[in-house]
Amino acid sequence: MTTVSERQDTALAIEEGFPVRVSPAAAPLSLARAGDSLRALVARRLEQDGALLFSGFTDPGVAGFQAFAASFGHPLLSYEFGSTPRSRVAGEVYTSTEYPAHRSIPLHNEQAYTTEWPMRIWFYCAQAAAVGGETPIADSRRIYQRIDPALRRRFAERGLRYVRNYGNGLDVDWPQVFNTDDPRQVEAFCRSKGIDLHWKDDGGLRTSQRCQAVARHPRTGDWVWFNQAHLFHVSALEPDMQEVLLETVGEDNLPRNVYYGDGTPLESSALEDIRGVLDECRICFPWRTGDVLMLDNMLCAHAREPFQGPRKVVVAMAEGHGCRLGDLPGEDTRNP
Repeated sequence: MTTVSERQDTALAIEEGFPVRVSPAAAPLSLARAGDSLRALVARRLEQDGALLFSGFTDPGVAGFQAFAASFGHPLLSYEFGSTPRSRVAGEVYTSTEYPAHRSIPLHNEQAYTTEWPMRIWFYCAQAAAVGGETPIADSRRIYQRIDPALRRRFAERGLRYVRNYGNGLDVDWPQVFNTDDPRQVEAFCRSKGIDLHWKDDGGLRTSQRCQAVARHPRTGDWVWFNQAHLFHVSALEPDMQEVLLETVGEDNLPRNVYYGDGTPLESSALEDIRGVLDECRICFPWRTGDVLMLDNMLCAHAREPFQGPRKVVVAMAEGHGCRLGDLPGEDTRNP
């Protein structure tokens, strides 16, 4: 463990690892009071390490967490075109994915299923679960390197197409996803993002968007595995649920599915290989109430473990970034 100190009362203790653990060298110390030192540390280390855990500081509360996340120089982002149910807690702070406590959420990079995403994401543990509830993380550079090169090249060159059918009791309703109940605003949003949409006869909505499978970090130049194919594909469902949905609504009306960019089917075997790599790369650490985890969203994926008892983890995001359809990384034939 090393100590970073410009002033004794705001000195920081640094424990190397993944994530890098940052604590007060001499408690008590708030995130706000240590802000200058923490921002300097983030500038040096976040794009090197991908994940920083601020632990042992006085509990900031939701308002203090929001102020801390906003102090890094970028306005906090609203949660647009989301794929999971969330609720606004305060300002641009949201609940983490509202998903049954007994289920795990696999590793993923936030909004990697579209062509625009936040570069930075913060998680604040307002209440740690009595049992479980960890937020595992994984280095997206390591995942990229461990994916079979032939499979990686195929995904990169062909890209991915995500197809979503909203609502009908099976998935998030489109007014919640698009933050509006005005179809014209939905259509304008989709046009601006290169998303194809189709209004169905029953009032439902289907969208389709071609996206990247890999991406290159705009500042570090690192290639990362950056998609959510393993989450969107029908094979992510339990076998019984797959069977029921395919029999009752058919493949075209599944809540979500993913194909190669040209619309041809993805191989379930390839996705199983990808899930295996993700499992090999995941790192799990325990939450403590008051902890704040800061990730570079391109360099680090995150997940959620099942839990028992009350748990409250909230999220903030900043620094939107993305790629145009003509600049998808998979179109770069020099990509290894």
